[in-house]
Amino acid sequence: MTARETALAALIACRRQGAWSDGVLKELIGRNALDRRDAALASRLCYGVLQNQMLLDFYLEQFLHGGIKRLQPQVADILRLGAFQILLCDKIPPSAAVNEAVEQAKRSANRQAAGLVNAVLRNLLRNRENLRRPTDLATRYSHPQPLVELLTQAVGENKIEPLLAAHNTAPAITVQTNCLKITTPELAAQLKQLGIGVQMHPWLADCLILSATGSVEQLDAFRQGLFYVQDPAAKLAVQCADLAPGMTVLDCCAAPGGKSFAAAIAMENRGKLISCDIHPHKIALIEKGAARLGLTCLHAQVQDASKQNAQWLGQMDAVIADVPCSGLGVIRKKPDIRYKDLSQIERLPQIQQAILQNQAAYVRPGGVLLYSTCTVLPAENQNVIARFLASHPEFSPEPLAMSPSGMITLLPCEQGTDGFFICKLRRER
Repeated sequence: MTARETALAALIACRRQGAWSDGVLKELIGRNALDRRDAALASRLCYGVLQNQMLLDFYLEQFLHGGIKRLQPQVADILRLGAFQILLCDKIPPSAAVNEAVEQAKRSANRQAAGLVNAVLRNLLRNRENLRRPTDLATRYSHPQPLVELLTQAVGENKIEPLLAAHNTAPAITVQTNCLKITTPELAAQLKQLGIGVQMHPWLADCLILSATGSVEQLDAFRQGLFYVQDPAAKLAVQCADLAPGMTVLDCCAAPGGKSFAAAIAMENRGKLISCDIHPHKIALIEKGAARLGLTCLHAQVQDASKQNAQWLGQMDAVIADVPCSGLGVIRKKPDIRYKDLSQIERLPQIQQAILQNQAAYVRPGGVLLYSTCTVLPAENQNVIARFLASHPEFSPEPLAMSPSGMITLLPCEQGTDGFFICKLRRER
C-alpha cells in the first residue's frame, strides 16, 4: 500500500472496529513496510482527517446534497482524506489529491461513487477561497459541542480555544535517556549522525525532542535500550515522587511501562520496583521493555489495583498510581478520543477513588503516594484527591517545585506536554 492507501485503511479500521488510530497506524505502517517519508505522510493524513473531521464535513457539505451522512461510510472517508489534502496540506499538489481519491473510490466503492468524489473535490478545489467558514469552536476545531463545554468548565473561557487548537497539532516525539547506559549528550550525538533532528527539552533533564525519525523502534539506539519514548509530563510525575536507590516502590497501573522505566532509572536500578497491571498480556509488554533497557530491579506481575494485596500493606516507600482515566489530555496523540461517548467516563471517579484508597494502605509512614492522570477534568483529579484526603488525615499534599499546593495540571497549550494531572501526597503517620 502507498501512504494514502495506508491512511485510508487506518481511517476505515478506526470507524469499523472502534480501534485507536495510533495502534492501527503502527500496525499498518509496519505491515506495508513504509519507509520513513511515507510513514510520516500516512500518519499526517490519518491524524489530520481525525483532527479536522467536523470541519472537513462542514466544507464538503457545501457541495453535497443531503449531507455527508447519506453517503457510504467508505466514500465519506475518501472525501475527507481528499478534502484534508486540498484545504489543509500545503505540500501536496491538489490535483494529485483529487486523482488519488478518485482511484481509491474506483477500487473500494464503484464508478458512480468515483464520479461523485471527482465532482465534489473539484468543486471544493475551485471554490476553496470562497468557502463559508464556521463560527463556532466545536466545528472550527472538530470537537463535539458537549466536549467543548466539558473542557471549558475544566480550563476556563480564556484557555479553551488555545487548548482546542493544541489538540489539532502534531505532538513532538519526546524520548527519555536511559542514563544507566549512556549520557544524554552522547545519545543526542549518536542520533544526529543518523540525520535525525534532535533538541534538548527546554525544562526536563535527560529528555530529547526528535524529528524525522521514522519508526523509532527500528533504530539501533532503541534496540540497544539507550532510550524509551515518553511524554515529558509522565516523566515529570515520576520525578515528583523523589525516588532514590534502594527504595521499595510500587507502580500499580503500569502498562505500557513508561513510568516504571523512569522509576527504575531514577533508582539507579537498585532496590525493588513492583510493576503491575490487571491484564496478563500487558505484563509481557512491560517485561520486554525492561529487558531492552536492562532494568533488573523491575518485577512485573498481574495485580488488580483496586484489590488488596496483604503482603504489601505498609511496605512501600512510594506508590505511583497513574490511574485509568478519560484520556482527554492525550487528544493530540489519539485524536479519535474526542468522538467517544462522554457518558462512558461518568463512573471513572468512582474507580479512581477505589484505586487510590487501596494503594494508600501500601504506603509506609513517611512514604509518598503519587497520583496522576492524563486528563484535565477536575472530577477525575482535584475532586478525587479532595474526597480521599477527607477520609485519610494521615496523608497531606506536599509542595512541588512548580506548585505549592502539591498539585499541578499541565496543558499542551501551556507546557507543550500531554494534558496531565500530578498530585504528591506524603503519609505522615
